[in-house]
Amino acid sequence: MKLTDLTISKARKGLQDRSFSSQELLTSCFKRIEKHDPKIQAFLTLDKNNAFKKAREADKLISKNKNIFAEKPLLGIPYSAKDVFCTKGVKTTASSNILKNYIPQYTATSIKKLDQAGAILLGKTNCDAFGFGSSTENSDFQVTKNPWNLNKVPGGSSGGSAAAVASSMGLFSIAEDTGGSIRQPASFCSVSGIKVTYGRVSRFGVIAYGSSLDTIGTMGKEVEDLALTIKVIAGQDLQDATTPDQEVPDYVQNLKTLKKDLKIGLPQEYFDQGLDRQVKEAVEKAAATMKTLKAQVVPVSLPHTKYAVAAYYLAGISEVSANLARYDGIRFGEKREEFGPEVKRRIMLGTYALSSGYYEAYYKKAMQVRTLLKADFDKVFAKVDCLFAPVSPFPAFAIGEKSQDPLAMWLADVYTVTINPAGVPALAVPCGFTNDNLPIGMQIIGPQFSEQLLFQVGHAYQKLTDYHQRRPKLND
Repeated sequence: MKLTDLTISKARKGLQDRSFSSQELLTSCFKRIEKHDPKIQAFLTLDKNNAFKKAREADKLISKNKNIFAEKPLLGIPYSAKDVFCTKGVKTTASSNILKNYIPQYTATSIKKLDQAGAILLGKTNCDAFGFGSSTENSDFQVTKNPWNLNKVPGGSSGGSAAAVASSMGLFSIAEDTGGSIRQPASFCSVSGIKVTYGRVSRFGVIAYGSSLDTIGTMGKEVEDLALTIKVIAGQDLQDATTPDQEVPDYVQNLKTLKKDLKIGLPQEYFDQGLDRQVKEAVEKAAATMKTLKAQVVPVSLPHTKYAVAAYYLAGISEVSANLARYDGIRFGEKREEFGPEVKRRIMLGTYALSSGYYEAYYKKAMQVRTLLKADFDKVFAKVDCLFAPVSPFPAFAIGEKSQDPLAMWLADVYTVTINPAGVPALAVPCGFTNDNLPIGMQIIGPQFSEQLLFQVGHAYQKLTDYHQRRPKLND
């Protein structure tokens, strides 16, 4: 097996046993990026000098103390970051021309925590500008391709992160999810991705989209990678008042424990017309697979799902109009003319929804629907432990197929945008492939702060299947 194909735990064991060095692992990643990224275009910025400096330091620490991983659980592990995370001294653009030359003076809390754990940042990955999109076609710099089929989108907005992990250009990636931006690209690229409970991970230093919806999570080759990384970045941060003083469980230690009387719900509203037949069959088959572990699968209802897309976008774009007001071309950034079409669309619609005479008809109404969506989940989770549902109504679509139809693009998020307004976590895992060898993903949804349960269920499912172990053919 190539070093870049290793999961985090296998790479960590190899480093600990001195089978290879962190510098060798890093060199393998950069060689792979050099070979494959010209056609995939996952990365916007590479940070080679800093990365090798940290790799040399990691190798010294490991040579002195092979038990150093107890203190630094991700020591020597290379990763990428969606280009919305501020990194001191390293360019951070949010894939927008308005920030094309922005170099932050500070680092996001989650990146700091990864650094303290010994992880090594390879570089920053492409995304839809400011996270506004579902295909990574709204980046002002380049269009990322899906490693499974270069004519297809990798999903969005974190398409660069998903493509980087899927093509083994780094062992994991940190990204952000406001309405599906981790889960949908993870599904399209056949990697695992976690959208955490709102507030579970600090948002400090992450360029904002919708402040009441944004969450920080990771993508990896398997669920165990996510458990390892979320354990590192989760927890209270005094610089983010939305992070609660709530203990972070040891997700990894408890990973192999599965509730004996697990009850899985299938929300009927997620399996109605409009869902691709192959996607529907793959998710239903995944639920049936869990029955071999004596899990019970029952139908449930989330009746307000049909209002979710409208409520989510009204809430999100209203917050966009407030958050992006800081880009006035005076304090930092380029002139406002540098905003792309999708960014302008969301600013204008959000400003309209918040304007006098329309606030109650639009934003306030969206907030009321949001309350109903949360109530739906609360009622369902009183009956079942978690939900199995599709991530997207269809597999990855062709580049350019929906780029001229904003409404069609927004509707691609119909199964993911219900989760963020409710503040609950959702784990995306691979669950099959279409007849054309395009990945299919499902999401496992749980109550607030149930990440441990989701990791356990996802890990148990991946022990029974091998979809997550398959890799795209990239002419290696």
